Amino acid sequence: MRFSFLGTGTSAGVPCIGCSCAVCTSDDPRDSRLRTSALVQWTDADGRERAVLIDAGPDLRQQMLAAGLTRLDAILFTHNHVDHTFGLDEVRRFNALQGGPIDVYGSAHTLEHLRRVYQHIFEPSLNIQKSFVASLIAHEISSAEPVELFGVRFTPIDLLHGRLPVLGFRIERVDGLVSPGWLPLAYCTDVSAIPPGSWSRLSGLGTLVLDALRPRQHPTHLTLDQAVSIAGRVGAGRTYFVHMSHDLGHAETNAALPDSMALAHDGLVLGD
Repeated sequence: MRFSFLGTGTSAGVPCIGCSCAVCTSDDPRDSRLRTSALVQWTDADGRERAVLIDAGPDLRQQMLAAGLTRLDAILFTHNHVDHTFGLDEVRRFNALQGGPIDVYGSAHTLEHLRRVYQHIFEPSLNIQKSFVASLIAHEISSAEPVELFGVRFTPIDLLHGRLPVLGFRIERVDGLVSPGWLPLAYCTDVSAIPPGSWSRLSGLGTLVLDALRPRQHPTHLTLDQAVSIAGRVGAGRTYFVHMSHDLGHAETNAALPDSMALAHDGLVLGD
């Protein structure tokens, strides 16, 4: 089983267009960040390879090529923002490879956004002419009920992204096969606050993945110091920060973090 960080950058990506700061011009490849997204891959109890994507941002095609992915079983969406949804059209290639639809999971608010923006996918009968579009099956989810996919449980976690309710996901294997030490993993991107009722779903973690935008205050994201404080309270075996802006250089930031915490980087893989 493996967890891959496909992208670790904020909505503008890093380097930013037209910026000549030290991070945007860095020759350290870990300072180049596509928009934040992740991939969970495993072998199920029947020996079949499975792959679930978390968010489908505008860099999806580039991320899929870098990961060498040839199949996709499902997509879980954290929320509706452009940097997490505007690559959805690209998954049509997986439909062609697999010969069938792909399940997508999101809150009612997120699914409404997807149906509106991607009307050509969800209401193909309205298209002026027949064309090659993705084939998707939408499933509404909430924190009230976990999603189990091929022996892995994805439990939604209620989070706040400014005033917008969003979802994180607690990921753990439930098929009885050997579970790697980095599980359970909680994936919590685009966070500014954790509601009181969500802390219990962050207990007993092998890995915490948490938003850490920049040092300065932001109305809809955690600062690095805020993220470090939350990570200390959660007490996961290891914490990786994501959704970073160009205000955080990889090497210098990591050098100042506690031993159990680090900035993630594009291409980082946990597991086999």
